[in-house]
Amino acid sequence: MTTSAAETPHTVPVSPEDLPGIQRRTRAVLMASQVIGGLGVPISIALAPVMATEVSGSEALSGLASSASVAGTALLSLPLAALMTRRGRRPGLVLAYLIGALGSAVVVLAAAIENFPLLLLGMAAFGAASSANLQARFAAADLATPDHRARAISTVVWATTLGAVLGPNLSAPASRSFAGTSIPETAGPFLWAAVIFLVTAALISVLLRPDPLLTARALAEPAEQAAEARSLRAGLAAVKASPRARLALVTVTVTHTAMVSIMVMTPLDRTHHGASLDLIGLVISGHIAGMFAFSPVWGWLADRIGRLSVIGLAGGLLCIAALLAGTAGDSHAQSAAGLFLLGLGWSAGLVSGSALLTDSVPQAARAAVQGLSDLSMNTAAGLGGAAAGLVVAQAGYGWLNVLGAALLVPLAVLALFTARRPAVKD
Repeated sequence: MTTSAAETPHTVPVSPEDLPGIQRRTRAVLMASQVIGGLGVPISIALAPVMATEVSGSEALSGLASSASVAGTALLSLPLAALMTRRGRRPGLVLAYLIGALGSAVVVLAAAIENFPLLLLGMAAFGAASSANLQARFAAADLATPDHRARAISTVVWATTLGAVLGPNLSAPASRSFAGTSIPETAGPFLWAAVIFLVTAALISVLLRPDPLLTARALAEPAEQAAEARSLRAGLAAVKASPRARLALVTVTVTHTAMVSIMVMTPLDRTHHGASLDLIGLVISGHIAGMFAFSPVWGWLADRIGRLSVIGLAGGLLCIAALLAGTAGDSHAQSAAGLFLLGLGWSAGLVSGSALLTDSVPQAARAAVQGLSDLSMNTAAGLGGAAAGLVVAQAGYGWLNVLGAALLVPLAVLALFTARRPAVKD
């Protein structure tokens, strides 16, 4: 159906005939933003635990830098989702990248003056860029049909591959680019990240038109265009009413928490086993390749064999990853293999869980539910990352992997119970 802009605030006039062209343009812009924006986070985050150790003087606090970033992503998820609900995807994504750029600058200042609380504050703001990267997958799903929804999500996730894989390998050169200045070596990449986020914000602001969420809303039924149908309360009610939506929330939360908790402590563990910064960059690059490069495979499988089957594969991959990483010892090759599988499992869980979540709630409630999803996954991962440093300091990296694998048990149980219930068609 066609609606006019006067009928619903912030919507745009659109007809179904316009949809294929809008979908192609939206996908191209989102992919470009992910290629550029995807470079900013990993170029910095690979050295965050090392930088935190240098500034705080304690390895037990090393996990707090990455955890602060994850916590910032979580805290900003609902405000950004609320902004997107009112005004569309574009304003929310632009604001998120601008906050990320500001956070990067604060991190550089904190490292220069060796102020650990200020470092954590900057890392929390830096997490806004991760929120933008995550929300882009839902923007891709706004206009997709149900039988192509997982593939639409996975295409945008895949677009992050180039920047995400190059990022960790650029950490060492980015650090050396500020040699002889007052900027500490481990903080240099954050200054580069600030520039990257500003460029990405400008790209989205100029080119993401028409807005995909507002376009989808313009094509929705009148009952779904009411403001009350798009509220946070409506989103909570939609999740409560759908067992598959609850499974989707648990999937993205558990897989993200297990991945983050293990990944953030791997650079420090490799340092203990004699790895150089360049070697650590290679290990993290392999991990990030697993996270993003094969996402179209998971999207295709989730559309063809079902979301629940891919969720099961995600759990299995994460368990194998924890076994390999936790027993790697001095073997950098085994550690790299474990981190690669850790990325694969995360990708399978994120793509299938995000698609299942979008499938399982009404269109009007999706932006609110998606914000709840990112809040849940990043809050849990923030707590997991903070605890990871303490676990490694007290019990070792191996036990951290055991605990990461244990998180998957309740997911497996819930998935089995949910599989017995009939699916509700979109």
